[in-house]
Amino acid sequence: MAATARKTTGTRSKSAGRSRSSASKSKAAPSIADFSKEEELEAYREMLLIRRFEEKAGQLYGMGLIGGFCHLYIGQEAVVIGMQLAKKDGDQMITGYRDHGHMLAMGLDPKGVMAELTGRRGGLSKGKGGSMHMFSKEKDFYGGHGIVGAQVSLGTGLAFANRYREDGRVSMTFFGDGATNQGQVYESFNMAQLWKLPVVFVIENNKYGMGTSVERASATTDLSHRGASFGIPGEQVDGMDVRAVKAASEKALEHCRSGKGPYILEMITYRYRGHSMSDPAKYRSKDEVQKMRTERDPIEQVRNRLIEKKWASEDELKEIDKKVREVVNEAAEFAQNDPEPDPSELYTDILL
Repeated sequence: MAATARKTTGTRSKSAGRSRSSASKSKAAPSIADFSKEEELEAYREMLLIRRFEEKAGQLYGMGLIGGFCHLYIGQEAVVIGMQLAKKDGDQMITGYRDHGHMLAMGLDPKGVMAELTGRRGGLSKGKGGSMHMFSKEKDFYGGHGIVGAQVSLGTGLAFANRYREDGRVSMTFFGDGATNQGQVYESFNMAQLWKLPVVFVIENNKYGMGTSVERASATTDLSHRGASFGIPGEQVDGMDVRAVKAASEKALEHCRSGKGPYILEMITYRYRGHSMSDPAKYRSKDEVQKMRTERDPIEQVRNRLIEKKWASEDELKEIDKKVREVVNEAAEFAQNDPEPDPSELYTDILL
């Protein structure tokens, strides 16, 4: 697993009379951001919130309180928090069905997220969207999306609106390694580069698309090269280190904000649970998962640095964990006791 951001760029043929994209000449980004004590503590707190929230969601699913599909983000927390630490107010986020972590990173109320999972009136989509379909324009979160790769075109559309309005915003468009083989992804790449749209395409490569490893599904497994034929620069980033993610994200966001067009970040990460709650994940060994948990866990890395630098004691970190658990337990309590939607809600928010 790469511990540094590795730059790759696509170039156009000189014989065709086209010059190399100016975006491909950019300098290499620093591989690791230098975090202050406050940044380390913020990263620890925010990643821990996602971890504890997803653990609780898994418990509620097992109790039959969450129905349908439920894709947990456990293990991948550094990707979305690293990007959240680098973004500016107004930057948008859009992602696929593994979306709870992205919502929490963008500041959505844990009560509203959990209530949506349990199909309650106080959910972010009034209890009608479930795990994969939540949205908050106020928080610049443009949804989780259940169709593989569908959000990539929508995220490119957000970037088109940003360019049209000249508002300086960047669309952070997340999708998984499995979605990189979808046709609409490449149509989006083409238009984004053609029109120099401010969009960061974030590939969350957690090694497995459903139950198939990326090596079995993709002819080329360095997914940061996927924009090469369009002249889109890309980097492969250690997605288990929140500092590496922040460093690469700052460079990519600035590239887009300065009018140079799109950028691809392939985050090398790992999910500890199955693809969804219904997946027993028998296609990989327990030793593989345990090795990642023991050696590469994104939260433990931050925790260890805080203790080694004496920026926080064991007791202080336990207190943070206690407060995070209180927030999550309060959200779960609300989600179990909030009323279900009135049957009349079946006929609202419908376009005919």
